[in-house]
Amino acid sequence: MKTPSLEDQLVSELWARDVRFILGSKPDHPPTLSPANLIMALSESHEARLQLSLIPLFLRHPEFAVHTNAIANKTNSTSQLILKCFYSAAVWLEQKHLSRKVLPDLFSEELGLTPSSNPEENLRMLAKRQRELSGSQINWLGTYQHAANIWLKELELQQG
Repeated sequence: MKTPSLEDQLVSELWARDVRFILGSKPDHPPTLSPANLIMALSESHEARLQLSLIPLFLRHPEFAVHTNAIANKTNSTSQLILKCFYSAAVWLEQKHLSRKVLPDLFSEELGLTPSSNPEENLRMLAKRQRELSGSQINWLGTYQHAANIWLKELELQQG
């Protein structure tokens, strides 16, 4: 029997936590990684889709926010930037799409942002800042919205 890859294991962990962001299936066991270890593994992944799954993970499990600061301090600078930016995106996507404020804003100050009461404006500022800090010309705003759209569709399916 073939041993599943780390990527497959992470997808399985997401599904075990009801985060169906990446194609997979619900495992026949409960999650095996702690929330902190899952967050760290996703932020350190070399696969963009696994990194991006941090957004729906935080939207689905806002209680995992308590682990975020400690994890950010344990990862390399690239993973740290991914974690801080994608967590911050989840904060403002939650406000934009769910009109609630369960996720605390943990990283605005560190990222050099002064958030407003407008979540869409905050997402635009974050995307610009992530582009500056990462040196990557990716459409970060579109990336955040893509993660939110997939998550919202899955939410509708679960409630439908």
